[in-house]
Amino acid sequence: MQYLGLAYFAPEKFAALAPEEVKVIVSQCPALDDAMRATGKVLVSASLGDLEHWKTLLPGGGKTRVIDGPYTESKEVVGGLFIIEADSHDEALRIAAMHPAATIGEEGGWAVELIPLDFYLAR
Repeated sequence: MQYLGLAYFAPEKFAALAPEEVKVIVSQCPALDDAMRATGKVLVSASLGDLEHWKTLLPGGGKTRVIDGPYTESKEVVGGLFIIEADSHDEALRIAAMHPAATIGEEGGWAVELIPLDFYLAR
């Protein structure tokens, strides 16, 4: 079964951190990402680009409108994603718990949402 992990952060909280705090948090990420990928179960892992370049495509009146994005109105936004192929939900949770947003960064409002996928990606 495949699972989508969405890594969230709170832009206002993260922006309020001192540069030294951000450096300490971010410096811990590569080792955590490496440990997660070392399981051999992570198919995709990516950080998302800067919010100022996001676009949202919306249907309306038979046309597609393009607006500055993110579309959802939330205090938290998705900052990264990963896809895990696991033999069980418990295994997927164990692997997702290694992601930096599930392990560190509480000060920046980090969190991970794990969602089962109902389809399989072509390889």
